[in-house]
Amino acid sequence: FKTYFASIFPIFQWIHRYNLTWLVQDLIAGVTVGIVIVPQSMAYAKIANLDPQYGLYTSFVGVTLYCFFGTSKDISIGPISTVSLLVSSVVNSVIKIDPSITPSEIAVTLGLFAGIIMLIISFLRLGILVDFIPEPAIAGYMTGSAITIVLSQCPKLFGIPDVSTHESPYLIFGNVLAKLPHTQLDVAFGLVSLVFLYTIRFACARYTAKSPALRKAVFLFGIMRNGLIVIVGTFISFMICRGRSTSPISVIQSVPAGFDAMGIPALRFDILQEAGGILPSIVLILILEHISVAKSFGRIYDYQISPDQEILAIGVSNIVGSFFGGYPATGAFSRTAIMARSGARTPIAGVFSGAIVVLALYALTPAFYYIPDAVLAAVVIHAVSDLASGKKYLKELWHASSAEFFVWVSAVLVTIFVDVETGIYAAVGLSLILMLYKLARPPVKTLARIATRDDDKPTIAEMYLDSQGNKTTTDVSTDKDKRYVYVDAADPNFKDYITPVPAGTLILKLCDSVLYPNAEHISDAIVHTVKQKTRCGNTADMNKSDSDRAWNHSAQTHDFDALQLPVLEALILDFSAVCRLDATALQILATTRDTLDRYAGSAVEWHFTGLQGEPVRRALLHAGFG
Repeated sequence: FKTYFASIFPIFQWIHRYNLTWLVQDLIAGVTVGIVIVPQSMAYAKIANLDPQYGLYTSFVGVTLYCFFGTSKDISIGPISTVSLLVSSVVNSVIKIDPSITPSEIAVTLGLFAGIIMLIISFLRLGILVDFIPEPAIAGYMTGSAITIVLSQCPKLFGIPDVSTHESPYLIFGNVLAKLPHTQLDVAFGLVSLVFLYTIRFACARYTAKSPALRKAVFLFGIMRNGLIVIVGTFISFMICRGRSTSPISVIQSVPAGFDAMGIPALRFDILQEAGGILPSIVLILILEHISVAKSFGRIYDYQISPDQEILAIGVSNIVGSFFGGYPATGAFSRTAIMARSGARTPIAGVFSGAIVVLALYALTPAFYYIPDAVLAAVVIHAVSDLASGKKYLKELWHASSAEFFVWVSAVLVTIFVDVETGIYAAVGLSLILMLYKLARPPVKTLARIATRDDDKPTIAEMYLDSQGNKTTTDVSTDKDKRYVYVDAADPNFKDYITPVPAGTLILKLCDSVLYPNAEHISDAIVHTVKQKTRCGNTADMNKSDSDRAWNHSAQTHDFDALQLPVLEALILDFSAVCRLDATALQILATTRDTLDRYAGSAVEWHFTGLQGEPVRRALLHAGFG
């Protein structure tokens, strides 16, 4: 029980070593991130069609609780843009059906049930399932979501009224263009804020490169840019609105002090019924975002994270968060990066971030009234622009795998032209189809041999290098000096150096484990290669007339080139990439052996090389290959 308790609460594994040095560094990092959290979480709440304070409630619980359950020193849990967009979609769809339900009730219900699902996933140790979702699928969805969020914030950025942000992104874009002449004073706040944020960002990056000695100071100034623009924008807004009965710009207005929404959340199964189609995608994004961020920073700073424990941490955070009025939250890359670069030593840094959020909720809410919506829109656009995949990533993806590039493009297009929840399902679905196709269609390569040389004669590498310029090496070793390496016969780099294998022998390499999804394909590939490289040795079949021969058997007796081919005598299979064999695969291999025996007219010798472990060897012996 003690071991299990320690695994649930990792804090007890290191808290006894906590010291003053760690405390000071955690305090600095926590306060730094807290200053970033306040404006960012309020902006993300607006994406979710919630009042700004719900973003603060969500952030407080996430950053405070994580230190008890988390295994990463850098993670900062709170609202993120992509999940806020999904929550917005649910809020809009549920309110259309039942306008009596408030957006906060919907969001809190989503947080509660998402937390319960993640708790179940953690206890069942199902975190391995996230490994089935490749990075290009998530990158495509994130890019599509970033574009969607940017377009949905454009009406607020430009102060354009009467533009519905509940439609598909391309429709929002068209409506914004059509109504550009109707922009309000908000556009000045929005565009100036956006220019300021990007100017500070690029200036800090430039000065950091030029003046490494000032790196820390420049970094701290750079991460304050969100808070700074909100403060300046709020002050100007206050000066403009002071003494007026109506505001000439759109502001967020009253924000209640403290935890106004605290209470026991109701189990609203009616909301769950309406949101059932989107809830799995919310859970999926919460887990994928968190685990990918935690693993990334674990690799950078040389520590291990436990995926199942991390899922437990965000599950508990979301369940407890629903009692405070929080909506679905997870670890965010931007805040985590700031936490890491600020020098956090332990997860306790999050507690200090939570203290800043509490301070904002109790001391700064009167000032929140005058925060311009256009400024928050600029903060959102600036933050989500990092979600979009860059040119370098896309170039590398295209060269690495055109199929995965297609998955990325599909995820982006579906997210933009349909909706965000369909986008994530399309990305995951295409990825699984691609994975299953690769599993079911592994390549079967024909191997050829290249003679290496003794120590007194040039190597094959030297011969190949000579061939690129003036090839002068022509001497070859005697048969007894020869050693062979085996390469892909289709590789053009080695075609001039291939030594023929003995007549009647074929060497094939299986490039994956042989299991029921791919066993038939591998068998067909083996038989096809044998018939391509050798001739039929079954004299009874060869002597049949055309009228007696089966319709699908070629007449090799009339094919002079085919008659020059040898009869198959031995088949060598390279099993170095085969780690597993199942019952179906063994049965199909045995059937393939019988097929080749009939084709060759006599028993073909089967040889296996590179066997990986005793289970594979034992399975082949039991199947009669030995």
